[in-house]
Amino acid sequence: MEGWYNQLYIILLVISNVVALIMLVAAFRWPRVARIMFFVLFGWACWINWRTSQQSPNDYLNYAGLAWMGLYRNFINGWFATHIQQVVGIIATCQGLIAISMLLKAWIFRFGCIGGIVFLLAILPLGIGAGFPATAIMAIALLVLLKRYHDVFVWRRHQHQSI
Repeated sequence: MEGWYNQLYIILLVISNVVALIMLVAAFRWPRVARIMFFVLFGWACWINWRTSQQSPNDYLNYAGLAWMGLYRNFINGWFATHIQQVVGIIATCQGLIAISMLLKAWIFRFGCIGGIVFLLAILPLGIGAGFPATAIMAIALLVLLKRYHDVFVWRRHQHQSI
């Protein structure tokens, strides 16, 4: 749990959790805003992960020390350590697709929400390295959007929306 001793991790943890709570409130009150926030979040993650995986792939090995589960630590320090660019490239591509899906509707939006939920829950065991519990809060926000606001493009008002 070395992340708890790093002041920068704590600051980023607070920020990520405040943002996650804002996204959850937005999912209930302003779903179009929430969808745009998820578009920005996953688009930014796609860009950062592509760039980092190509320029300094070993940075991802730092997450092993932050992981709560030995399974994650062993995976990161084992197989993943020799396949970082490929694995993170696939993850970044999926993050980009999730971002695009936030702007669309119907099955594409639903598929993107499900992919986003799976991703956010999958990184929970990274603990402070993933902003815990921010990713769980964001997954709940995506679930709200999936259940309630899947039948409209983000740029069109839903007849039951308040914005």
